[in-house]
Parts: sequence; C-alpha cells; structure tokens
Amino acid sequence: MTKGFTQDLSASFVVFLIALPLSMGIAIASGVEPALGLVTAIIGGLVVGAFGGAPLQISGPSAGLTVLVLQMHSEHGMEKLGAIVIVAGLVQLAAGLLRIGRQFQAVSPAVIRGMLSGIGVLIIASQFHVMVDDSIHETGLENLIRIPEGIWKAATDYQDRTHDIAALVGIATLVAMVAWDRFKPRVLKVIPGPLVGAALAAGIAAVFAMPVRYVAVPENLIEIMSFPGWHTLRYMAEPDILTAGLGLAFVASAETLLCATAVSRTHDRGKTNYDRELAVHGIANLLCGLVGVLPLTGVISRSTANVEADALTRRSAVMHAIWIAGFVLIIPNVLGLVPTSSLAAILVYIGFKLLNIKAIRSLARFGKPVLGIFLATAVSIVAIDLLKGIVIGLLLSAMRLMYMMSHVEYWMEKVSEDRIDMHMRGSATFLGLPKLAETIDSVPQGKEVHFHFDELEFIDHACLDAISEFRTRYEANGGKVVVEWEELFSLQTKSLGDEVAVVEGITLTGEPSPEDEDEAAQED
Repeated sequence: MTKGFTQDLSASFVVFLIALPLSMGIAIASGVEPALGLVTAIIGGLVVGAFGGAPLQISGPSAGLTVLVLQMHSEHGMEKLGAIVIVAGLVQLAAGLLRIGRQFQAVSPAVIRGMLSGIGVLIIASQFHVMVDDSIHETGLENLIRIPEGIWKAATDYQDRTHDIAALVGIATLVAMVAWDRFKPRVLKVIPGPLVGAALAAGIAAVFAMPVRYVAVPENLIEIMSFPGWHTLRYMAEPDILTAGLGLAFVASAETLLCATAVSRTHDRGKTNYDRELAVHGIANLLCGLVGVLPLTGVISRSTANVEADALTRRSAVMHAIWIAGFVLIIPNVLGLVPTSSLAAILVYIGFKLLNIKAIRSLARFGKPVLGIFLATAVSIVAIDLLKGIVIGLLLSAMRLMYMMSHVEYWMEKVSEDRIDMHMRGSATFLGLPKLAETIDSVPQGKEVHFHFDELEFIDHACLDAISEFRTRYEANGGKVVVEWEELFSLQTKSLGDEVAVVEGITLTGEPSPEDEDEAAQED
C-alpha cells in the first residue's frame, strides 16, 4: 500500500511538471486567460481522474482543441463559449450513458491523422506570431501566409518594438526543449522538456529584464471565471450554439477515446471502460462550462508520462490536480515570471509533434486514396475551418467505403483450349450482380471453368447464389465448373468467423460438397 502510494505520488509530480506550462500555453493559444487552463486541468484531475474509465489517463486542456476553442471564443465570446462547452458535456454524457463510446473509434485513421495534422499546422501558424510578440490574425490560413512577415518583423526590429527580443526568448525555449529531449541525463529523465524550456526562458528574461509580455496570473481565480445565469439556457437553445457544441463534443470525444486506446496499449494496470470514460468526461466538461473555463480531453503527452513514471492507480491523476491547485494558490507570482513567447514556443513544438511525419508515411503505404483523404482533411481544416474540414474528411471516407463495397472487377483468363479461369477483385455484392451475370453469361459452352476468389475482399450471398445457379445451368449443358474451395473458405471465414455457409450446392467448409467428392472419385 505504502509503495503504491509512493509511486503514484512520484508520478503525479512528474505529470504536474508537464501540465503546468502546457495548460497555461494552451489557454493563451485558445485566446483566454492562462489561469483558466489551470482550472481546467484541476477539474480534469479531480473529476476524470477519480471516476473515469481509463485509470491512468490524464485529462485537461488539450492542444487539439485550441484551434476550435479559439474560433468559438472569437465568434461567440466567453459567455457563449461556456454554453457551448455545457452542450458538449451533455452530448458526451448522453453518448456514454447510451454506451456508444466505442463507436467514436469507427472513424477512418486518415481523417483522424488529417485532423491532428491540420490542427498542428494551425497551432504552429498562430503561435509563431505570439512567439514573436505579434498579433494573431483572423484565420488560420492568414496566420500561415503571414509567417514570413513575422520573421521579417523579428529580424528587423520592426517599429522599435520587441519582436526580436521575444523571438530570441522563443528560440531559446525551442532549443532547450529539443536539446533536453535528446540529451537529458538518465537520472533527470522525469523532468519534462517544456518545463526546462519555460524555466530557462523565465531565468533569461528575469536576468536581463527583457521588455516582453509575461503570463498574467490573477490572485483570485474566482474573479476570472464566468458563472452561468438564466441567459445561458437561452444561448444553449440557439442553433449555432447547438451546432458548435455538437462539433466540440465530436472532436473532444474522438481525441479522448483515441488517447485512451493508445494509453491502454502501454500498460496492464487496469482495463479501459470507454463508455464510462466518455460519460465522466461529459460531466467534467459540464462543470467546465458551468464555471466558464476551457473544455478538456484525454491528453496523450501527460498520460504517457504518467505510465512511464510507473503510476499504479488513478490516484496519480487526482494528486497531479492537487499539485496544480496548491501551486496556484500558494505561489502564483512565480507563474508571472514566464514570458508569453516561451509558452507560445512550447505550443509550436507541440504543433510539430502533431504533424507526426512517421504516421503520415505509414498512411501512404495504404495507397493514394487513403493519402488523399488525409491531405483533403488537413488542407480543408487549414484553408476553411476545423469542423468543416472534419466533415469533408468524413464524407470522403464514406464515399471511399461505398466505392470499395460496390466496386468489383471480373475477368476471364484462357488457360488452355478447354479451360477458362474466372478471376474477381474487390467486393462482390448484390450491387455488382449485373456485371457478374454479364461476365459469366459470356463464357463459351463446354469448357472447364475455375472460379478464383483470392483477390476478393468480400463476397455476399447474392453473388454466391448467382455462381451456384450458373454452375447448375452450365454443367447441365455439358460444361464443368470448379470452385477453388480453399480460397472461398478462407475468404468466408475471414468474414463469417467459424460459421459454415451453404449456398445451394456450395458448402463453405473448406471441403467440397458431396457432389464434388463424387466428381473427384470419378477423376481418380
């Protein structure tokens, strides 16, 4: 018991060191006060940590939501953002209670990877401008296009402002993080790179009294919260707020459950209950909306650190929230020493990690259509907005699935004067029956016809029935039909498990039907 508590306590401190700078940076990137990100992290630790369905997952403000939250905050304001988060929380709670948590995993990896990469590009584009003490522009595409302008301002001491100094602080943070992640001593491996970068930047800025923007942390957290009133219910009934809430719920749920899946593969310290995790995240986001702070999701960086720090139970998640609360309440002034450009640099670093070039290369191995869906999703998110980009990706993914389920190729190969091989590729369903009928009806009479199924992804009862009817007619006219049993059995067991299917004379058991056994005996 004592050993387990000690391990959880140690792991919680490691997670706290990661969550502290990231929560503030994500809040700034979302267009709100840094302290609101800390409150979200506290709620995530206390609520999701104590009651969630993924024992070692850490929840809090997520870089994956920054683009969406910034857009919603800009369009609707902080008060309506609270209503949007409440709607999202209610949707997540309902989804968890209805036990559809697993269904969020039924999304094409190309869409998910495109979403994360698009978000990564937008984070880099927006936080680069913050890193050089410049203003964020209205759209993600404009932020991306105007990066050269930001570089020019930082390099030329533009209008006697502090762009160059802020840029140096940001670059120092980036260099420190990259160097620490690559060369950190084994005995100090628990100290995260973002903390090292932020601490170095704070030290440099303090020693040289640099005239840059610093993190503003209020003495009283309650003062910056916006609690709901009766007008919040009115906001929640507005169509645009409902739509935004549904979109936020989808993105937050997908990120949370993907994170839960990834984390569950790294340990054997408790099973993951996806429905419970989703429902509890709904409750936590409902609370976040009620107190007017950022929404939360499961966060992979903090969760992975929790596992690697040998956490044993959900206590580590709860205790990391207590560390944050204690730090904010006891020594909040320390946070005010951190330059804003340093936190922006941390977000730029995270944006590059979200791009994940290795994962993109692995997608490319699955073919051009998958890569095309990924690119379309990512580009749409950057060029239009996050929700529309996701919808475009989902539509393209659905169209590809429909094509795959309806597309099939049939062709004949003349092996000899007396033998013809019939090949199939794709998914043979009832939608392709006209093409199948046309092909087999064109087979010359009196031949030996072999049906091959090794290149098929799927074949349904309708197509098997058509082949069976053809076999009966063809053999009645003096021909012979040979079904490649092993290929067909392999295909059907892949689709049907251990079930045995019988389709008018074709028995899918890996063995020929009685009629075929008689034919084989005659041949012998």
